[in-house]
Amino acid sequence: MLTSVLAIDDDKLIHQIIEKTLTDHNQVSHAYNGEEGIEMARDSQPDIILLDVEMPGINGFEVCCKLKQQTETKDIPIMFLSSRSSLEERIKGYNSGADDYIVKPFETEELLARINVLYQYKKQSQTLKQDIEHAQNTAAVAMTDFSDMGRAMRYVSQTYGLKSLTRLSECFFEFFSPLQLNVVTAFWLDSGNEFFSNNSAVCPLEKELMLNAKEGNRFIDFGARTIINYPNVSLLVKNMPVDDAALYGRYKDLFPHILEATNAKLGTLELYNQLSEQAQQITNTFELIDSTLRTQIESLYGNSKVSVELIETLYQRFSDTVPRLALEPDQEDYILGSVEQTVESLRHHLTVGDEIQSSFNEVMTYMDHIMKERHKILKMLEQEQQDEVNVVTSQDDIELF
Repeated sequence: MLTSVLAIDDDKLIHQIIEKTLTDHNQVSHAYNGEEGIEMARDSQPDIILLDVEMPGINGFEVCCKLKQQTETKDIPIMFLSSRSSLEERIKGYNSGADDYIVKPFETEELLARINVLYQYKKQSQTLKQDIEHAQNTAAVAMTDFSDMGRAMRYVSQTYGLKSLTRLSECFFEFFSPLQLNVVTAFWLDSGNEFFSNNSAVCPLEKELMLNAKEGNRFIDFGARTIINYPNVSLLVKNMPVDDAALYGRYKDLFPHILEATNAKLGTLELYNQLSEQAQQITNTFELIDSTLRTQIESLYGNSKVSVELIETLYQRFSDTVPRLALEPDQEDYILGSVEQTVESLRHHLTVGDEIQSSFNEVMTYMDHIMKERHKILKMLEQEQQDEVNVVTSQDDIELF
C-alpha cells in the first residue's frame, strides 16, 4: 500500500519536485495555501504532511498548530519545508507541533529517507499507544499512595540491579505516569545514544533537538517544554504546567533527583558492560591458551614416543646382528650404517622442538595480553571506588531549580 503524502506549499516548483521524487513510492496530493491544506488534511487523512513555513495568508507554523488542535489531524506526522536552518527556527517548528524539519533545497534521497522514517514513526506510535495507555493506568493506580520523594526512592530501589536499558526506561517512565506528563529521555552512552518516550515513538525532530541541547545548560526552557541535561541522560518534558507556578517549581525541584540517580546508574551500566566485554576477552584468550598447550603437549608426546621407538629399533638391530657377525669390515659397515641411519631419523624428529618453542612463544604473547587486560580492569575498579568516595550523599549535592 502506497504512503499518502499531502504537500502544502505556495511554490509550484516545490510541488513539481515533490511529485517527481515521491510519485513512485507514495500517493501525493497538493494544496497551495494553508487554508486549503487544513481542509484537505481533515478530509483525506494523509499519512504524512509536508508543510512550507513561509506562505501567504496563514504561515506554516499557524497551519501546524491548527492541524495539531484538530482531533481528525492531530496524529498526522508533519515535516516542515523551510529555507531557514537555524536552531531557533527548528525549535519554533517543534513548538508548533512538527515532527521533522528539512531545509530547502533538499536532496531527493534525503526527502525519501525522512518520509520513510516519519511513516515508520507513525506506525510505531499507533502500535504503542494502546500498550502505553494500559501501562500508564496500571502505574497510576500502583503509585497513588506514594509521595514524590517516596516514589523517587522507590525508583532508585527498582533500578538497583537492572542491566537492561529498556527496563531502566520503563521504571523511569513509571515515575512520571501519575504526573500526567509526556516525556522523552535520551541515554548518552559510549556505545551509542538511546531514545525512549512514554507517550509514543520519538520523532526525528525531538532527537535532533536533544542532541543539539545536550552540551547546553542544565535547564533549557522553551514554551511549555523543558530539557534537563546530565552527562549520561537528558530529559525532555513536553507539557510542563507553565500556568501553575507552584506545580512548575515543584517539578523542577523534583526531577533532578531522578536524573541524578539515572545518571549514576547509566555510568554503572557502562562500567559493567566494559568489564563484561573484557572478561569475555580474557576467557577467550584462556581457551586459546588451553587449546594450544593441549595440542603441543600431544605433539611432544607423540614425537617423544617416535624417538623412543627408533632407539628401541636400533637396540634390537644391535642385539640381533652383532652375535651373528665376526665383525668383518662389511659387517662393521652395516652396523655403522644402521646407527647412522637411526641417528639421522632421530635428528629429523628432534627438529620438531623448534616448532614447539615457537608455539610456546605464542603462549607467552597470550599471557602478556591477559596481564594487560587484567591491569585495565584493576584501574577501572580503582577509579570506580574513587568516584564512590567522592560522591556526596546529602541532597545538597543535587542541583535544584
